[in-house]
Amino acid sequence: MVAVVRQERAIRTRRLILEAAASVFDEFGYEGATIGEVVSRAGVTRGAVYFHFASKRDLAQGVVEEQFSQDGVPERSCKLQEFVDTGMVVAHLMPRDPLLSAGARLSLGQDVFDDLGGGAIPGWIGRMEAMLQVAGERGELLSHVVPADTAWLIIAAWTGVQIQSQKLSGRADLELRVSALFQHLMPSIAVPGVLGSLQMGPERGAQVVAEIAAARTGEDAPDDEGGEDGGVPEEARAGISVG
Repeated sequence: MVAVVRQERAIRTRRLILEAAASVFDEFGYEGATIGEVVSRAGVTRGAVYFHFASKRDLAQGVVEEQFSQDGVPERSCKLQEFVDTGMVVAHLMPRDPLLSAGARLSLGQDVFDDLGGGAIPGWIGRMEAMLQVAGERGELLSHVVPADTAWLIIAAWTGVQIQSQKLSGRADLELRVSALFQHLMPSIAVPGVLGSLQMGPERGAQVVAEIAAARTGEDAPDDEGGEDGGVPEEARAGISVG
C-alpha cells in the first residue's frame, strides 16, 4: 500500500514538473529556460526535478513526449473523420494547453531541433499515417493516396498554418485556418461519399473536446445534426482537464 501511494505521488509530481517546464519553455524557449525557473513554478525541490529528469534536455524531451501519453480523439465509424478531428482538437487546445504549445516551440526551434530528433513532428506524422492506413483499408481514400506521403504533407501544412497563425494573430484564428486547410486538402484524398459527410468546421475541435469531457464525467453528449459523429454544446466544455 505504501509503495502504491509513493508511486501515485511520483506520477503527480512528474506531471506537475512537466506542466511547469512547459510553461517555462513556451515563454523563454529552450536556451532561455532554466531548471531554477521550473523548480520555482512547480513548487518542488531541485532534487525532485533531477529525480525525474537528468538534464534540461531530458525535461524538454519529456514535454514533447507527454502530448502522446494521453488518449486520442474518440474512435469514429469513419476514420477520416477521426483524422480531421485530431487536427481540429489540437488546433483548439494549442492556445490553451502549455504542453502542446511548448511542444510546438521545442519541435520547431532551430536551437534544439537536432538535439530532440525532430521533436513532436515524427510522432504526429506516425499517428496520422496510422489513421490514413485504416481509412484506406476501409475504402475511404482515393486510389492514388499513399498514407505515408499524405501524412507527411498534411503535418507539414498544419505546422506551417500554426506558425503563420501564431505570428499574425497569436493563434487567435488557428481553428479557422486549420479548418480551411482541411477543407482545401480533404477533397484530394477522400472518396466523394466520405467527403460529403466530413465535419471540418472551425468549431469542430471544441465540439470533440466537449465530447471527451462529457465521456470523462459519465454524461451523455447530445449529438447535433451530424449523428453519431456530431458535436456537443459549448457549455459542456466546463471543467475539462486539458492534455
